[in-house]
Amino acid sequence: MSTVDHIEALKAKHASLEHAIDQESTRPHPDDDAICSLKKRKLMIKDEIARLSASSHPH
Repeated sequence: MSTVDHIEALKAKHASLEHAIDQESTRPHPDDDAICSLKKRKLMIKDEIARLSASSHPH
């Protein structure tokens, strides 16, 4: 898998987590622990995307 493909896959996971967070947040009784866990995973993916983007496009 190329770096670009890997970044695209991570972006798809990031969007999926965003959707899951939105769904959980709009429930009548949202699970704050689940939302926190999803947000942490989303942030880790965002950091990985940034790291991969930086390494594939050196300045």
